[in-house]
Amino acid sequence: MSNLSLTPLFCRSIGFDRLNDLFDHALLSETQHYPAYNIEKTGDHNYRIIVSAAGFKQDELSIHLENQVLSISGKHADQTEDDTAEYLHKGIARRSFKLSLRLDEHIEVQHAHFENGLLTIQLQRIVPEEKMPRKIPIGQKLLTDEHSIK
Repeated sequence: MSNLSLTPLFCRSIGFDRLNDLFDHALLSETQHYPAYNIEKTGDHNYRIIVSAAGFKQDELSIHLENQVLSISGKHADQTEDDTAEYLHKGIARRSFKLSLRLDEHIEVQHAHFENGLLTIQLQRIVPEEKMPRKIPIGQKLLTDEHSIK
């Protein structure tokens, strides 16, 4: 795979140095197909992640948040195969999983619930007042008298 350089995009942005690392990681890592999941936007500042965890019990699932990475994992308590059955077709996956999703810095996990084989995690964007958009007034003088240029 050829390297994708995002350098031209950064000449008009400040503070997005880590964005290039994020794209590199996304391009190099394999896309995870198990378990199936949805990411939904349910409002201006509300999101929902729904993970299909059929066959798992609630106590076999765990959710961790560390350094803005949300990790959802499932591990069956009993991973042994049924030796009495001869499978003609085995389409039900009974394997453990770990799903990791990177969250924006202002996204907070509100709550999670598990019902009918679906793990639902509610998220909300909570932007602090100092990070909200604001108008910058334009003054006539930027430098004080002692720092002024002569």
